[in-house]
Amino acid sequence: MRFDRCIELSEIYKGRILEMSFSSHVPRKRFGQHWLKDSDVLEKIVAAADLDIKDRVLEIGPGRGDLSEKLLKSNATLVHGVELDRDLIKGLKKRFANESKFTLKEGDALSVSLIPFDGLPANKVVANIPYNITGPLMERLVGRLGRPVEINYQRLVLLLQKEVAQRILALPGQSGFSGMSVRMQLLARGRSICDVSPKSFSPPPKVNSQVIVLEPLSLNERLDFTIESKVEVLVRTAFSSRRKKLRNSLAGILPIDELEILAKLQGISLDQRPQELSPMTWVGLAKSLEKHEIPKKK
Repeated sequence: MRFDRCIELSEIYKGRILEMSFSSHVPRKRFGQHWLKDSDVLEKIVAAADLDIKDRVLEIGPGRGDLSEKLLKSNATLVHGVELDRDLIKGLKKRFANESKFTLKEGDALSVSLIPFDGLPANKVVANIPYNITGPLMERLVGRLGRPVEINYQRLVLLLQKEVAQRILALPGQSGFSGMSVRMQLLARGRSICDVSPKSFSPPPKVNSQVIVLEPLSLNERLDFTIESKVEVLVRTAFSSRRKKLRNSLAGILPIDELEILAKLQGISLDQRPQELSPMTWVGLAKSLEKHEIPKKK
């Protein structure tokens, strides 16, 4: 039998196994399930992870396992999936029954332990994140200002809703620049890998998507947590009224004459709006306010 014919039969067999494993499953809207089927995009995601034998990968929401399969073909030592859907758990166990470096945990990625069963944390995250939990999941994976992160991952390769990805990577003055931009850019270095159209998924979502890479800062690279906490209060206060000038949105922080002095020290004007200030300018303002007690807002 010709070698290429053997490969063809092998692919057909694998396709049938996949079909049988998930034959009764229908994508659930409440879980935000959209399967990435574009092989080129899947390859770009794995390439961006830059996996070698030292790497242990956490995959959030492996779904039907198309990305998992490509991760398992990489040099990574372990691929640990966390999946909420019980029906998908059954299918994944069938599909990867013979894969010794694949482990799987059932549970909500927002609350369940993300550490593999052997007790050693993954050092990289690769995931097609459910869009309906992006915010809280990003906080868990990358962290929050003023608090230590649960696990300091070296790299995250994430498929996100494009609007969210753009907010994370946006520069000051751009329409997408927001409080999220400031927070994430003080916690991690980020870059875009590629855009992903709705037709790359099954079923297709109603929005465009984007693959990005985030490299969280180490504890030694991060700012003092006291300064980070002050930045958080300033940013939350200012961006809650992003159309207002700083003199109005920050009016409750300090008397306006004191704010004017501190703003001049940072080379900014209180007539500017919050989206015009860079993350490091917010840091400078927070440091200037270090001797003042900033009222905390819930």
